Amino acid sequence: MSAENDSLRLLLEQAGIDAEALLIQAGIDAKKREAADKLQKLILGELHHRIKNTLAMVSAIASQSFRAAPSIEKGQKAMDGRLAALGRAHDLLMQVSWASASLTHTLSSATEPYDNHGGRRFHLNGPDIRITSGAVIALAMTFNELCTNTTKFGALSVSTGRVEIAWTIDDSKQRLRLSWTERGGPAVEPPTRRSFGTRMMESLGQQLTGQIQLAYEPGGLVYALDVPLSSVVAAA
Repeated sequence: MSAENDSLRLLLEQAGIDAEALLIQAGIDAKKREAADKLQKLILGELHHRIKNTLAMVSAIASQSFRAAPSIEKGQKAMDGRLAALGRAHDLLMQVSWASASLTHTLSSATEPYDNHGGRRFHLNGPDIRITSGAVIALAMTFNELCTNTTKFGALSVSTGRVEIAWTIDDSKQRLRLSWTERGGPAVEPPTRRSFGTRMMESLGQQLTGQIQLAYEPGGLVYALDVPLSSVVAAA
């Protein structure tokens, strides 16, 4: 009896130890589940926010593309080009998990589909920096409008034309200045009305709390963007 009692006592002590360990593990697992649930809610909330923004942009693109188009076919083509640009911007952001992306890569990705005449007709020059997802989309959509315009009416509508894209950082004023300059193309004249593309570029510049200028110089279109670094540069 004594031996059996000792054995039972040891079993009960071990069971108590095991039960305590299980409770501790359960507490840890509960905390992990709680943290995972919070992370999932955060991710779903951010995804919902981005989907709403994207759908709002798609709706505006579709509406304005057809409203300003002289025909359904041209409206469809304009909308397809803008949606393709938005898709390329999202692809770029997916590669970096919607974190900061390279400015040089963003501009190169936006212009590459329009550089199909053999030699490189876009010349990029500026320091590479990491920019926010919002800046990636704004610049990608802006450059799609500029590329579409130049292939139809500007420098890239002729074989001798080229586009120079340059940007600098003013450390003292903490601003990014970017320019698009067309050279070697036909003479350009100011349009008789403001197109949807022009209004969209102005709106995208305002989203970055910046200023844009469009100059219809005899030698070609010049686009200039001046924005605070804090609006485009990703936090370290």
